[in-house]
Amino acid sequence: MSRIVMKFGGTSVGNTERIRSVAKRIIRETAKGHEIVVVVSAMGKTTDELMCLAEELSAAPSKREMDMLLSTGEQVTIALLTMALNHMGQDAVSFTGWQAGIRTESVYRNARIEEIDNVRMEQALNAGKVIVVAGFQGMDSYGEITTLGRGGSDTTAVAIAASIQADRCDIYTDVDGIYTSDPRFVKDARKLQQLSYDEMLELANLGAGVLHPRAVEFAKNFCIPLSVRSSMSEEMGTILLEEPTMEKNLIVRGVAFEPEIVRITVAYKVPFNGSLANIFTTLAKQHVNVDIIVQSIMEGIQPSVSFSIKKENFAETVQVLENNKEALGYQSTNFEVGLAKVSIVGSGMVSNPGVAAQMFDRLRIEGIPVKMVSTSEIKVSVVIPESDMLKATNALHHEFGLAVVQV
Repeated sequence: MSRIVMKFGGTSVGNTERIRSVAKRIIRETAKGHEIVVVVSAMGKTTDELMCLAEELSAAPSKREMDMLLSTGEQVTIALLTMALNHMGQDAVSFTGWQAGIRTESVYRNARIEEIDNVRMEQALNAGKVIVVAGFQGMDSYGEITTLGRGGSDTTAVAIAASIQADRCDIYTDVDGIYTSDPRFVKDARKLQQLSYDEMLELANLGAGVLHPRAVEFAKNFCIPLSVRSSMSEEMGTILLEEPTMEKNLIVRGVAFEPEIVRITVAYKVPFNGSLANIFTTLAKQHVNVDIIVQSIMEGIQPSVSFSIKKENFAETVQVLENNKEALGYQSTNFEVGLAKVSIVGSGMVSNPGVAAQMFDRLRIEGIPVKMVSTSEIKVSVVIPESDMLKATNALHHEFGLAVVQV
């Protein structure tokens, strides 16, 4: 008997009709003799609606109370889905994140899972029950409810799969797999049958919203077979593997993009010893995620360091810098908004020099200015004007032949 973790996103459980459909799919899996743990998100746009309610009452609600509020969305879903399963004759039980034993660090709004005490889940599985777990949430060592950040239900699912030693984890969503780019904006985007963990991790970190980056990290670290497929059909989706066996000669396998990027520049009168470490240690302590970093120290030019962040972190970042200006020793800051990040990803880039040059040349031909650049062995990212984001994405998708099936 195999164990399977099935995760359903908000669209898949967006109304009672879809919840019934999900329940039927779960029952079909149990009929095959599988032990099932289901992880669900809040219904439809529930999380957004809850955030709007909070904003009506406070411009800056406490992070603790936001976690208390947002965690309720998934609790509605687990209760309704469990009711549907029971009504259809399937013995099932619902668990909140903390009832499922999910322990997190003491960080509100974006906590990381530290461990899972799966005693209650094992007892329920051994009793023949389907377990329905609220994704996106857990509890810290002080008994405080925490949430895992946007997309955290993916992380919940893969972490549980690792904890209970599941044979596989299936992520059901409103798309039928992982595409070479977002098919809503790139008409020639094509579904990939296989993708490596490393490639998916880069795509997830670079703006592809299909999977949460931490979920991919868990899958890679614990070698969990992971598939992304549609909850609306029986069609096979995309399988994540350590080393794909198909389309291996595709150098670039995906183009990702992310809007609402801000570039912040911190300038000094003179080079400040340890400035990089001080700035980014200070930001890290406030859980501000910094992306691309560029330092400039040249004769006759004011020394500075520039970095990119998401627009949602802008106000907090500026406040942290201002509060620590004396300790950090900088003279001034300035910023540029209206930017976006576009990236190409592919494990084949390691053994194929010239990919970055090809990317930059195509952007030059398209008349798109490049503000910042970041590279790794399997990706190249550029920060460009947000007005050029989709133009760049489509151009690069065409440049690297991603619409054509590689054999």
